[in-house]
Amino acid sequence: MFIQTQPTPNPATLKFLPGQEVSPSTPYEFATQDEAVASPLAFALFSVSGVAGVFFGSDFVSITKSEDADWSVVKPQALAAIMDHFVSGAPLLADAAPGARPPEGEDDIVYEGETAEIVAEIKELIATRVRPAVANDGGDIIFKRFDADTGIVYLAMRGACSGCPSSAMTLKSGVENLLRHYVPEVTAVEAAA
Repeated sequence: MFIQTQPTPNPATLKFLPGQEVSPSTPYEFATQDEAVASPLAFALFSVSGVAGVFFGSDFVSITKSEDADWSVVKPQALAAIMDHFVSGAPLLADAAPGARPPEGEDDIVYEGETAEIVAEIKELIATRVRPAVANDGGDIIFKRFDADTGIVYLAMRGACSGCPSSAMTLKSGVENLLRHYVPEVTAVEAAA
C-alpha cells in the first residue's frame, strides 16, 4: 500500500491519501482522544504523540499536529497507523460511534418561501464549487445558517481549514465573492462557531 502525503495551507496539518475511500458519504472530525474512541483509525492516530486533530474526508485523512510536535516524528508514525488500519480491514467507525462528529448543519432553522430558495442556491454552490476546493486542501466547509435580514451567510470550516491562517481570507475573498456574485441577496460571509 502506498500512501501519499500533501501539505495543506495550514502548516500544522498534513493530508494523507491512502489511495482508497476513507469516508465517502460523511466527513468526520475528531478533536480529542476521547472523541477518537468512536473510530479505530482516529484512536490509533491520537496514540501518536503530537497528534492534535484528525479529519476524515472522502478519500483522505487530515492530521493536525500540536504546536510543539515535529512532522519528522509525527508523519512516519501516522503513516504506519493509517497503513495498519487499511491493511487490517478494520471499520472506520466503531459500531455505536458516540464520539464521531459528522458535519453539523444549520441550527434547526426552517426556511420558507424566497428565503428557502436562496438557501438552496447557497447550499448548491457550496456543494459544487466550494467544498471540492476546500477538500483539496484537506478540509471541509459546512453551511450553518443564512440571516435573510442582513444577508449574512454563516459557515464553519473543518479539518485542515479549521484554524488555518488563511481560512479567514478563504471565507472573505473566495467564498464571499462567489456567493455574492451568484446570489445577490448575500451581503457577507462570516465564520460560525
